[in-house]
Amino acid sequence: MPEVRHALRELLRRWGGPGAADVAELLTSELVTNALIHTEHGAVVTATVVPEQLRVEVRDFVPGIAPPLVPPADDGTHGRGLVLVEALADSWGVEDQEVGKVVWFELNGGAA
Repeated sequence: MPEVRHALRELLRRWGGPGAADVAELLTSELVTNALIHTEHGAVVTATVVPEQLRVEVRDFVPGIAPPLVPPADDGTHGRGLVLVEALADSWGVEDQEVGKVVWFELNGGAA
């Protein structure tokens, strides 16, 4: 996971406004962690940057899309990844693939 964060930081060094790279790193970390914990089959991360937008996709290789769960208020620190993604991303979603699924988010920010 440190390699993914480092690569994303390098990619976003000059993209977006203040804090945009931090938000992108947090959301990517949450999606990768979810994929690794819930599938146990690894994940592939793809980040696409254009001047106006960042799109990060995390693909796993386990079929089926479970509906996102909102954790109970007393659930401690677990289960909050998609809540963060929903709160901080400009858009996000889940797409079923022939093998597995892709969870993605987009941030709009433009060049700094």
